[in-house]
Amino acid sequence: MTQSTQKKRWRPGLLVCIFIAIGCGIGCGMFFPLWLSRCFATFNAIFSQFLGFCIPLIILGFVAPAIADIGSRAGKMLLFTAVLAYVATLFAGFLSYFTGVAFFPSMIQPMQYIAATGTAGAEAPAAFFTIEMPPLMAVNSALVISFVLGLGTAALTRGTGALRNVLSDFRDVMVKVINRAIVPLLPLYIFGIFLSMTVSGQVGTILSTFVKIIVVIFALHIFLLVFQYSIAAMFSRHGKNPLKLLWTMMPAYFTALGTQSSAATIPVTLRQAVKLGVSEPVAGFTVPLCATIHMSGSVLKLVACSLALMIMHGMPYDLGTYAYFIAMLAITIVAAPGVPGGAVMASLGLLSSILGFSDADNALMIALYIAMDSFGTACNVTGDGALSLIVDRFFGKKTATE
Repeated sequence: MTQSTQKKRWRPGLLVCIFIAIGCGIGCGMFFPLWLSRCFATFNAIFSQFLGFCIPLIILGFVAPAIADIGSRAGKMLLFTAVLAYVATLFAGFLSYFTGVAFFPSMIQPMQYIAATGTAGAEAPAAFFTIEMPPLMAVNSALVISFVLGLGTAALTRGTGALRNVLSDFRDVMVKVINRAIVPLLPLYIFGIFLSMTVSGQVGTILSTFVKIIVVIFALHIFLLVFQYSIAAMFSRHGKNPLKLLWTMMPAYFTALGTQSSAATIPVTLRQAVKLGVSEPVAGFTVPLCATIHMSGSVLKLVACSLALMIMHGMPYDLGTYAYFIAMLAITIVAAPGVPGGAVMASLGLLSSILGFSDADNALMIALYIAMDSFGTACNVTGDGALSLIVDRFFGKKTATE
């Protein structure tokens, strides 16, 4: 009885730990002596090196096996669904970018950041030392290798599938690294970031920006879902009201809010998609597939958060740079693992290589993303129903007769 009770002992989730870390970082930054603040800055410097080392490996571990799995499932419906999911994700990214360009400059004031002198005239605590961990390859190299291995493995029709097993095992290794090493240390890392911002007098501006961005992103999620189902209603065989279609998918939305996992919500999403009028064969194909390749809500969040930080820094955010970032992001976060913040982990390399983010910027992106992780997942899952309706319009009858 005692052992079973201990196994069921409540443990705070990552989101709760992140909020606690932010609060403690702000509070401790007001009275910690400089030497103690520098101790946490030293941990952050070492952890940042480790994170930078892992980023190309995470990309390789996620993208290569995902492409191999998708590519091995030949068929017109697969190609149509994959392209549709990618276009929907791109639309969400550009919607977020143009909305941010229109509204964020009037909402966010540019400021000097952690790496420079703070607004209060204090400097951020410096690390005592760091340990260099150069990554094995650049981010772009990791993406190219992922495509070569993924597409090459998918094209192999003979043999024992040894390479596919290697890629699958490597993905499992990287999931273990995230679950056992990176995620448990994230609260301490974010604690150090907010401790540093408090010491340098930046924390007030950061927090006010957090609140504004979260409100805008939530409003964008609602607009995106209404838009997706308005388009889906045009392809529905019965010409249904888009708001009624969206309401039918609400059980999947709220289930995703609780589970924070697209994969765990698949049974509910599948049931509700059938209630929309999607044929069971099409729903059984598109819902599990879209759970890994359709990331509209996640990309919307990442683009909005990154744009807000760039405006805060006074960095350029031209359309060309963001078009490249969004296009690569929609591919990179495909099949992000079912761990909290998996999408933002996979995107850290692009944030650094394309947008020029520092380690501190990436830490803030992690905090912002995880704070809204449930809503992004719910947006992804709910949008899967709209995509299933569109796919069913073109392939439903064919599938039913086969």
